[in-house]
Amino acid sequence: MIAALLIAASVAAASPPAAAPPPALSEIEHALAAGRIEQARLMIGRAVAGGASGPQVERLLADLAFASGKNADALPRYLQLSAAEPKDSLLAERAAITALRLNNLPVAELLAVRATSAPAATWRAWNARGVLADLKQDWPAADGAYARAAALAPGEGEVLNNRGWSNLLRGNWSAALDLFEQAAARDPDSARIANNLELARAALATELPKRRPDEDDRAWAARLNDAGIAAKLLGDRQRAIAAFTQALEASGSWYERAANNLQATKTQ
Repeated sequence: MIAALLIAASVAAASPPAAAPPPALSEIEHALAAGRIEQARLMIGRAVAGGASGPQVERLLADLAFASGKNADALPRYLQLSAAEPKDSLLAERAAITALRLNNLPVAELLAVRATSAPAATWRAWNARGVLADLKQDWPAADGAYARAAALAPGEGEVLNNRGWSNLLRGNWSAALDLFEQAAARDPDSARIANNLELARAALATELPKRRPDEDDRAWAARLNDAGIAAKLLGDRQRAIAAFTQALEASGSWYERAANNLQATKTQ
């Protein structure tokens, strides 16, 4: 009897633990919304291995690709889902943004219009419409779209930045600078906003940028090159040439971008 109990206990101890159940799809949605992309990827894999399938899983796969920056993978998934659910404004919005990232402008515009036609349209959908209007130089449409985005998300750094870039494209450098400064205050960690702010400041400065303490050759040369681009956009050819030339001298090595910009400016 004792031997039998010992054998049974030994067999029970050797038995592998039961496999964990696959995660609920709502848990995966929460992980994606929280920005835990790698966790969401693993959870989707477990869910699919456990037999999960259907439109909800396809949507999670599309959202995972979208969040991971895999736009070429996300777009066809979103297009298929949006075709099946044309009234889902979030699907249309994400499909529009993905198409815009891929420079597929006709598809982006079609879907952005669909997304903003819904009562539940978000600031991101209107922001995408503003970007599309800028690309067509339709300034009234851009202003209208960004105004709608700003009303839905007051002070959103991305909207402020895009409105600044829209003004920069029109040559309104002072207005662009003000908007970039607001965007940088709202989102100080954004490299894109910081670069745009630097460009606007360089354009409106009376002198070329001075070297910052502890700034390396490459960073200083890049700022000088940006100053040259800004001066060229403002029509100040001599200042642009001076900036590109100084960028070449500051780089410490051959700086192809500044060299190409200098050559192009001199031949114009």
